[in-house]
Amino acid sequence: MARKHSKHGGYRDLQPEEDEAPPEIPACWLCGRPTGTTIVWHHPVPKSRGGREVVPMHPICQQMLITQFTNSELQRHGMDVEGLLADPAVRKFVDWVAKKDPDFNATIAKKPR
Repeated sequence: MARKHSKHGGYRDLQPEEDEAPPEIPACWLCGRPTGTTIVWHHPVPKSRGGREVVPMHPICQQMLITQFTNSELQRHGMDVEGLLADPAVRKFVDWVAKKDPDFNATIAKKPR
């Protein structure tokens, strides 16, 4: 098994340099809030439909999309977040979650079909 650290260097490489800037916190693609400790890299166009691009999202925001829309619907919307926000259920969710902590998580009820 390969070593993660050099034999003689110890763990010095794990210490952050003082001149390094803190990592930038990406904003959620759906709600626009800063992401928390858990970032989900979501495919706006599902991989099964040829999607390659990924966007950062909160886990709860991703769960809302995959329970609210089918893969075909997500493929039609593509990277158009404004089209998704035009849906009343998504708009209501985004307005509700805007007041929550970035690490907030809850279960999402499935859309009746």
